[in-house]
Amino acid sequence: MLIPASTTEFVHVPVSAPAGVDLTGVPVRIAIVAHGANPADDEWQDAEWADGAARLLVGPDGGLELTIGTYRVWVAVDPPGAENITRLSGPLKIF
Repeated sequence: MLIPASTTEFVHVPVSAPAGVDLTGVPVRIAIVAHGANPADDEWQDAEWADGAARLLVGPDGGLELTIGTYRVWVAVDPPGAENITRLSGPLKIF
């Protein structure tokens, strides 16, 4: 994903639920980090669901403000049952 630093918009992360699991109402978090390691606890942001995807507002007008650079986008969902899912979604470049 490629977005300018001057925009404020939602970053959408598609999430596939385990078979038979409804994610409606399940908390979801997104971490956008500039380093190559797993996100630290304080790097996770509460996200929201929209059309089957997790989303987080980023940008200078009320979202998570990011400077120019390349980031890694992570998503975490804790659905009912034994699974607690954390996935690397992919890169985000801010220019």
